[in-house]
Amino acid sequence: MSAITCSHVDKTYGATSVIRDLNLAIEEHEFVVFLGPSGCGKSTLLRMLAGLEDISGGEVSIGGKVVNDLDPGDRGIAMVFQNYALYPHMTIFDNIAFGLRRQKVPAPEIDKRVRAVAATLGLEPYLGRKPTELSGGQQQRVAIARAMIKTPKVFLFDEPLSNLDAKLRNHMRIEIARLHQSLKTTTVYVTHDQLEAMTLADRIVLLKDGKIEQIGSPAEIYERPANMFVAGFIGTPNMNFIDVAVGRKDDRWTLTGAGTVFSIDGSRFDLHGVSRAVLGIRPPDLKTAGADATGNLLQGAADLIEFHGNDALVTFGTGAKEISALVPTRECPARGSGIRYAFEESRIHLFDAASGVSLLRP
Repeated sequence: MSAITCSHVDKTYGATSVIRDLNLAIEEHEFVVFLGPSGCGKSTLLRMLAGLEDISGGEVSIGGKVVNDLDPGDRGIAMVFQNYALYPHMTIFDNIAFGLRRQKVPAPEIDKRVRAVAATLGLEPYLGRKPTELSGGQQQRVAIARAMIKTPKVFLFDEPLSNLDAKLRNHMRIEIARLHQSLKTTTVYVTHDQLEAMTLADRIVLLKDGKIEQIGSPAEIYERPANMFVAGFIGTPNMNFIDVAVGRKDDRWTLTGAGTVFSIDGSRFDLHGVSRAVLGIRPPDLKTAGADATGNLLQGAADLIEFHGNDALVTFGTGAKEISALVPTRECPARGSGIRYAFEESRIHLFDAASGVSLLRP
């Protein structure tokens, strides 16, 4: 059993509260990513699971056993750190075998297990080398191998790819995903990189100021953000937000903002009693409007063009608001030219202006 449960967990440093009444259940064999901005408490929470930080309040259990007072070595976990933490004077073989030797595992068994793990991670050619003779990606694989060889119940990763360049990060992200598929070990992974979270996670736990803002699959969090913080944090380029006044005309709702009046059916949203809201629309959901288009348009003059390869990010002003649209490069306008973009009602988000909570119906 390797399920993890956090019940009313708190972490304080003196008068400073870092984690506040956190409740979380991670299922056996699940890959969960703790995501959030710097200082949100994600690494602190991971270190509490590992036993590297004391728990100020509440309970943490692994496999049904409360581990609050257990040493890290007795929790059945293995942790991979951001800085690899390899012994520079040891060979790769010895680095991987270090934990087994401390447990006094017989030498033939150590040799067998080291070579099996090395084969899984493509490290066989490097077992006789020192860490300084390996690339950053290879060193990170050694750190993972050293964790794997313990056959832990739970893998903990603390921003393991942040020291690598973009190409290596992409490669290692694929390797970690494949490793999880083959080992089926419960995995908790900390990152501030939403691309890592979206591509690796079964579920994302999005944190802010020591509290959980939303838990869900990558698709759920992207398509149905619980509030403006989640909507603004998830998705690249960032979601556009427009302050609007909410009204009613005939059998439709009107949203007035950015010098425009939008008209929507509104059945997806709970708008009764709402006078002010924030309209959210992602840049890829703005489409170039034809000459005869009349409804739900955002228009202005192209101010900034950023080429992204197949796509271009077009920034323009409408009313007093700056808006971004992600369009195919073949549709990219010239800087300064007039542009018109339309959106479908099914792709918009509405949030309460005061609380920031989504108005989308369950």
